[in-house]
Amino acid sequence: MTDAALPTLDEAGVLREAVRSQGPLVQNITNYVAMTLSANVLLAAGASPAMVHAEEEVTDFVAIASALVVNIGTLSPSWVSAMVMAAEAAGKAGKPWVLDPVGCGATPYRTETARRLAALKPTIIRGNASEIIALAGASGAAPKGVDSATSADAAVGPARLLSRETGAVVAITGEVDFVVDATRIAAIEGGDELMPVSTGVGCALSGLTAAYAAISPDPFAAAVAALAVYAAAGSIAARGAGGPGDIPARLCNALYRLDAEGLRSNATIRLA
Repeated sequence: MTDAALPTLDEAGVLREAVRSQGPLVQNITNYVAMTLSANVLLAAGASPAMVHAEEEVTDFVAIASALVVNIGTLSPSWVSAMVMAAEAAGKAGKPWVLDPVGCGATPYRTETARRLAALKPTIIRGNASEIIALAGASGAAPKGVDSATSADAAVGPARLLSRETGAVVAITGEVDFVVDATRIAAIEGGDELMPVSTGVGCALSGLTAAYAAISPDPFAAAVAALAVYAAAGSIAARGAGGPGDIPARLCNALYRLDAEGLRSNATIRLA
């Protein structure tokens, strides 16, 4: 494996502009807490969000969407049914979809739901270290509710196993982010310590990742680009912020204004 095997920041910038010019329609089945920020992040990045989760219309909407996000943050039986229906429809239609296994490992119901969805072959799985470790069935620190109790690098091995099992690209977010597939591991640096203490920031990243997956034929490149763009925007957003409450608005502003120089100056992609 060489550095040349990894997407570059310039390539991430090309995808950023493609999202802006093409405006992919991203269907979000996501949790109540994250809906507003997820929609605003997608709009700021140039994509078009739709929060569609009713069983009566999820499959119809998959047919017109560019990509799908399934986020299990707030679960109920009807939502789980809709998630499964939408994921199956995306698979049949060849539409990229992103699984965000929020809190996997915290309760048996949540873990069972995440694994049921992972078996439906998501294009990309994005979660924190504890979620990825639990989803892979590996031993590790149990999550603190929906928060990670371990560092992202501890999940790289389980992520590789999970990628081989599901065929998905696996993105692990933390102080340093990692993107893993069967042959490549990229590390993405940037962001800020205020991001994890602002509600919905990670969930919104899953939506952004889906937008990039809608544009790129390479899910690994899509995940790396989305995480790099988000890391750069997060770093910019944190400058001058008075605390975590400022992050959502400043993050959207940074995504909206991000240019090539801002991306190069505030994020790094390296071989892990």
